[in-house]
Amino acid sequence: MSETILTMKNISKSFGPVQALKGVNLALRKGEVHALVGENGAGKSTLMKILSGIHQKDGGSIVYDGEEIVFENTKQSQEAGVVIVHQELNMAEHLTVAQNIFIGRESMKFGIFTDDHAINKKTKVLFERLNTNIRPNEIVGNLTVGRQQMVEIAKAISMNAKVIIFDEPTAALTEAETENLFKVINDLRDQGIAIVYISHRMDEIDEITDRITVLRDGQYIDEVVTENTTRDQIIQMMVGRTILEEPKQHSAVEEDAEVVLSVKGLCRGIEVQDVSFELKKGEILGFSGLMGAGRTEVARLIFGADKIDSGEIEIHGKKVDLKSPEDAVRNGIGYLSEDRKKFGILVEQTVADNTVLPTLENYKKGSLIDDRKIDKVANEYIKKLGIRTPHAQQFVKNLSGGNQQKVVIAKWLERNCDILIFDEPTRGIDVGAKSEIYNLMNELVAEGKSIIMISSELPEVLRMSDRIIVMCEGKKTAELPIEEATQESIIHYATLRSGGTRNESRQ
Repeated sequence: MSETILTMKNISKSFGPVQALKGVNLALRKGEVHALVGENGAGKSTLMKILSGIHQKDGGSIVYDGEEIVFENTKQSQEAGVVIVHQELNMAEHLTVAQNIFIGRESMKFGIFTDDHAINKKTKVLFERLNTNIRPNEIVGNLTVGRQQMVEIAKAISMNAKVIIFDEPTAALTEAETENLFKVINDLRDQGIAIVYISHRMDEIDEITDRITVLRDGQYIDEVVTENTTRDQIIQMMVGRTILEEPKQHSAVEEDAEVVLSVKGLCRGIEVQDVSFELKKGEILGFSGLMGAGRTEVARLIFGADKIDSGEIEIHGKKVDLKSPEDAVRNGIGYLSEDRKKFGILVEQTVADNTVLPTLENYKKGSLIDDRKIDKVANEYIKKLGIRTPHAQQFVKNLSGGNQQKVVIAKWLERNCDILIFDEPTRGIDVGAKSEIYNLMNELVAEGKSIIMISSELPEVLRMSDRIIVMCEGKKTAELPIEEATQESIIHYATLRSGGTRNESRQ
């Protein structure tokens, strides 16, 4: 059995009246990958922020490398060899990749000038180790989110860490980048480095981890050996209930259901090339494909966020010219962006304010805002959607990812949108909250709403969709009824870079 490098025992932490952690334990061994799992709000990130010195514990003890410690800040924890790779990227986008990696630890010339050649050389070695072809002198702001994440990982590795904490590291990575990351993690494990791996992706936990610690509602539930534990057992420990993740077997949409949205020959540069499809009333139309396939670009064209080069859009049989998101909203389209914090919500505003954002005109009394009416409506959606918040005046930034997503949904429901575009609806959301979002989507279509769902998770696409549009390099390569769709067929058409389009939708 490997030597224990870290023991956190009976850790407690409160933020005002909210008990974030109560009696939480974690034991980490050298040379292991240890999963830390739980729903959003379970306390995973809080526990790791206490370890890394971002927060201070209220009670309990931390023994690291044989000594009881309290890190007062991240500088102390990093110097001791504890490094955290955060889910939310914190990059200096105007600096180069190498400058970001070695910021505060630069090689110097004559004691006053940064030696860019030296740090570029060190960075090149790091990326060779990561099997990633990112140029050290590339400006970070020019990189995709996935490649920025790889820069963060390279930075952590450069610190000669004994413990590396990965907080949802693959959320924005491609499949190939994820495979490279796993190779690096295995290499680090072989070198005796201890890894804490926070993820909501059960397949990753099965593949990469040795042991699992489960938290629920800020409390320690259990520690188990990965290979001896089933996925259903882990999920049940996380949420305290059984969640079924079976693929949808049959579409519930009638063949003669009304076509609420018709897209014909949609084009924009090389990003979207001659894409056509229909969306029916009460249908969830899944969009699948690899990163860069053009799925989000199609959604942005439908929502009026980008300009269409050519093509037509009809809503309820009537041709519309959607030149802006305002046009789309007026025509009953709501858009839940894959980046909800940037495009979906105002995190510094309250749940109530966000709920009525697109309909604020309805809450005016002359030049005044009817705050009481806004609170009443917000509380109705809090109850209807099961938004976990102490009250409607809670700031959205203090909610978990799943509850933030529900606030975005509330906003568009209050605007009475009939067509909802869900772009990566459960990205960064735990398995319990995923199930709640899925149930909510099913309730919406049962009420007659129609949903376009873009997702990079094949189990999610197969579980939720009535039909599936597959895209590759800006083109629609297949349209599959759910009865015939499989992970293998979707992957096949998602990588079909030439040839015709397959249309297997029932007419």
